Amino acid sequence: MRGGFRKGISMSPKKLNQMMKQVGISVEEISDVEEVVIKTADAELVFEDAVVTIMDAQGSKMYQITGTPVKRPKPESELEVSISPEDVEIVMEKAGCSEAEAKVALTDTKGDLAEAISRLCEE
Repeated sequence: MRGGFRKGISMSPKKLNQMMKQVGISVEEISDVEEVVIKTADAELVFEDAVVTIMDAQGSKMYQITGTPVKRPKPESELEVSISPEDVEIVMEKAGCSEAEAKVALTDTKGDLAEAISRLCEE
């Protein structure tokens, strides 16, 4: 087999770095990383033992994170509650309350219409 990648053939790191430099790619490791956190809508991935490498390819930077993440739920204070004007109107109508009271109830119940109306009707 000529050309291409052949099984069992490896390239020395020095030769690889030379080739990458020729095509305008540089790789550098960030040495003082303490923690990397990736936040999603409902959780966080926390890398406490992360090794972060930056690859700069002609002005585009790519970050590579190597390590073992710990998945933890997002703190309650960071969970966003989206309250639509329609939801506020429904709560106002059903519970017979003001707009401000409806918004507070919906925020407290994380947008749960039934729970918000139930709480306001109990008062």
